[in-house]
Amino acid sequence: MILAGVASADFNFLRNTLALTNGNLSSHMDRLERTGYVAVTKSFNGKMPHTSYQLTEAGQTALDDYWAQLDEIRNLDPHRGQDRTH
Repeated sequence: MILAGVASADFNFLRNTLALTNGNLSSHMDRLERTGYVAVTKSFNGKMPHTSYQLTEAGQTALDDYWAQLDEIRNLDPHRGQDRTH
């Protein structure tokens, strides 16, 4: 996840980097905010709205758990429980 590698990122950066539509990104970020994984900061630059996102501690923990689960899957022996004589 991009937010794991930066202190925060704004809406336009995420939209352009992820090649998502405004609606898709808004929908994803809303779900992440509701789960407590992302903090949202809304402000104005002059008269232009500015929205930035930051990974929360809960979000970092969930991401770490996700990577750990993937590591477990990668480390599974595909031959475990099979007769290796053939």
